[in-house]
Amino acid sequence: MSQFLKMFNQMGGQAFSQGIAQVAPYFSTIDPDVVELKPGYCEVNLKNQKKVHNHIGTVHAIAMCNAAELAGGMTTDVSIPKGARWIPKGMTVEYLAKAKTDLKVVCDASDVDFSQPGNIVVSVAAFDTEGTKCFTADITMNVKHAS
Repeated sequence: MSQFLKMFNQMGGQAFSQGIAQVAPYFSTIDPDVVELKPGYCEVNLKNQKKVHNHIGTVHAIAMCNAAELAGGMTTDVSIPKGARWIPKGMTVEYLAKAKTDLKVVCDASDVDFSQPGNIVVSVAAFDTEGTKCFTADITMNVKHAS
């Protein structure tokens, strides 16, 4: 079992979210709340707060990218074989609607084969409180297996 999955299960989402910001401090800039984490799936809540706003008062594109990388990274981490490592290699994003509310950022990679090394693409989507999809990201993760 992944170290992060073990921590999430033991600590609960709120404490885990605070802890992950200690491991990767940049995530603390968006105050993420990891609410669900399991192999093939991660859900993160991103609060609509002033510190993540752009100049028009909506959630900034890069804040959504940050939340997407967290969700995609956690999904990858808890899904790859024991001893494997991963790192994001690239991200393609699309902004679909103004993000005016809190966001549910979801990486559902239940159909992704994490057993092979190499480039693996995980898809992430952000939904507002009305269920409108505001953002999508396809994140290429480079997975290396233990030798």
